[in-house]
Amino acid sequence: MRASHHRDLKPRLQTEFQADLKSDSLGFALLGAAAAVVQVRGGMALPQALAGVFANPATTPQARGAIQDVAYRAMRQLGRSDALVAAMAPKAPDVLVAALLACALPLMQAGEDGPAPYEAFTVVDQTVTAAGSHPDTVRAKGMVNALLRRFLRERDALLAEVLEQPAARWNYPQWWIDATITAYPHQWQEILAAGNVAPPLTLRVNTRKGTVDDYLRLLADAGIGARRIGEFAVRLDKPMGVHLIPGFEAGLVSVQDAAAQLAARLLDVQDGMRVLDACSAPGGKTGHILELADADVTALDADAQRLARVRENLDRLQLSATLQTADAQGRDWWDGQPFDRILADVPCTASGIVRRHPDIRWLRRKGDTLQLATLSAQILDNLWQMLRPNGKLLFVTCSLWPQESEAQAAAFAVRNRATRLDAPGQLLPAGGAEQDHDGLFYALFQKGA
Repeated sequence: MRASHHRDLKPRLQTEFQADLKSDSLGFALLGAAAAVVQVRGGMALPQALAGVFANPATTPQARGAIQDVAYRAMRQLGRSDALVAAMAPKAPDVLVAALLACALPLMQAGEDGPAPYEAFTVVDQTVTAAGSHPDTVRAKGMVNALLRRFLRERDALLAEVLEQPAARWNYPQWWIDATITAYPHQWQEILAAGNVAPPLTLRVNTRKGTVDDYLRLLADAGIGARRIGEFAVRLDKPMGVHLIPGFEAGLVSVQDAAAQLAARLLDVQDGMRVLDACSAPGGKTGHILELADADVTALDADAQRLARVRENLDRLQLSATLQTADAQGRDWWDGQPFDRILADVPCTASGIVRRHPDIRWLRRKGDTLQLATLSAQILDNLWQMLRPNGKLLFVTCSLWPQESEAQAAAFAVRNRATRLDAPGQLLPAGGAEQDHDGLFYALFQKGA
């Protein structure tokens, strides 16, 4: 990227301005998504950025869906879009203009998961209309029009030029690409490509309320295509809002990736056991543990707001646990009574769930891996002291980097003289339909008598 395209991308928007656009128009969605992209460039996670956009009273439920779709597409192709803008623009556009272009360009190209979603000329028209509706972009309306029309005319040549750059070809920062190649020299391309495809909607069937076959029949009766992909896992053919999923509000199912559904079974919880789910929010694994056993579960999380989501999920499932707001590094919350089982889903770079959270690749920095691995090691060592003799601790991370997963597990076993039991190890976010899951890592340990 040319030096002129390096600039401070901290948000400087007129955030209170209400553009005069119809809420059901593509232009409205583009402008809303662009505002979220600016916030991500400034360091905010995409869900929080979108929540701010959705606070606009003019944003209807239909508009929210469109804004979210555009924003997520923008995140998945941000490296390519930035390279295209750098190739076409003589100087770096202002932040909202750059974000608007980053939202428009992916809509004019086929992605990893299908063809372009709109006619290209519609995208150009609506992007120019959006640019003309906001004071931060109105002066760049002509430039936006010129750049997008140039892209239409010279698409093949421009793409051939920018795709020589790894960050544009793969849509990840260079350090992320390098880390993937180092860790997985034979699978790195498949892993990177998988992170650029929108994830499926996978459900976990609550076996307290019915079998997987029962639920598949319920879906079939509702005309919803689905298939079983795991012991409790059902993948819908087409994603949909949870309010449209049969039986969701009644607790028949929960939304949970197929890889994450392995945790509760691996933990081997039996009725009456005292169980700790550390770093538990949003509560998917907590709920699954309680679906499988009548256990005394403590759900721990340092974030009270995120812990409230655990409560909401348990209430929907009609299950109960002790919720505790505290840091898993500390012990001041612990009553001194040992746990039979501990689920330690520790903090990490989340590199294994980037298909669900494509903003992560742009928010993380190379040094985060060491910092988070150090924090996770402290948490694991602390929790180990709370486990009873013969008890089991399941270490889970949603990272692909060995420093946070296998190397962490091996070092933990040595430090604590822990016996390592059978567990899947590293699951990669790649493969066919039966392996359509996130990139999680599992290591199971047992404490000596």
